[in-house]
Amino acid sequence: MHNVIFDTDPGVDDALALLYLHKHPQVNLLAVTTVFGNAAVESTTHNALFLKQAWGLDAPVARGAAGPLQPDAQPEAWPVHIHGDNGLGNHPVPAQLDVAADPRSAHQLIIDLVRAQPGQVTLIAVGRMTNLALALREAPDIASLVRGVVIMGGAFHVNGNITPAAEANIWGDAEAADIVFTASWPVTAIGLDVTTQVEMDRHGLDALAHAGGADADLVRALSQDYVDFYLQAGHKGMVVHDCCACIALTRPELFEFEHASVRVATDGVARGMTIPKPAGMAFGPSVWDGQAMQSIAIGVDASAVLADIERTLSL
Repeated sequence: MHNVIFDTDPGVDDALALLYLHKHPQVNLLAVTTVFGNAAVESTTHNALFLKQAWGLDAPVARGAAGPLQPDAQPEAWPVHIHGDNGLGNHPVPAQLDVAADPRSAHQLIIDLVRAQPGQVTLIAVGRMTNLALALREAPDIASLVRGVVIMGGAFHVNGNITPAAEANIWGDAEAADIVFTASWPVTAIGLDVTTQVEMDRHGLDALAHAGGADADLVRALSQDYVDFYLQAGHKGMVVHDCCACIALTRPELFEFEHASVRVATDGVARGMTIPKPAGMAFGPSVWDGQAMQSIAIGVDASAVLADIERTLSL
């Protein structure tokens, strides 16, 4: 079993990833922690609680960071053209819900759960890495206590999607991402190098809803505008970024990895750029020296990933 804390910013593709984790027979979803990104943290938290209620999740939901570590960072414009005004593709979300957030902050909940089950908890982070960085700052010991960290973020050998240099989750809090990559815990990074190859069209969404019933039909309903965005951008369907990170945990054999130490540019025109130093490559002294070697996805069996999503949601 994989004991998972899901750090997320719902987010259309976040919803699919959350349902995948909920349905997977080898995943024990311990908690959902929220962060700003696809919308303001007030919205991402409300969306996570809505999905918890809709799908009957037992896992607590804890609200996390409202902005990046850098206090002088320029405020973000929320990507309403991708995720809608409410973060869930403008799908109707009730203003009042029957479930409430955990009283702890997201990073405190992460610390508490990791310390309670040393060596047993995997963090899957598919938004800005701010909550993970805050947890590390407050409790550095958790780096040696987690089983692993899987992130959706980065563009290692391809262009970014928010600037030519940077992928959005990393760009949104570059300092936090650098802290996460350089901590002494094992990171598996699922970035644009592979996620942009995994596209689900409307036929795939229809098949998902048919296989997964009402729960998956909610994913289909809130994904329609998201599909339109990616079709207009030249894709064959919506890119399922966040679910790829979850499948990297449950089906790592569907990915090809390289090993490298990673640093993140934290300012200037390249802010958010993820720069790997591959294992065995010699350079002069640099800030990459002595850093943890992390796993970076560079290849994916896209059709097998899509099949795994449909199979899991049908359970």
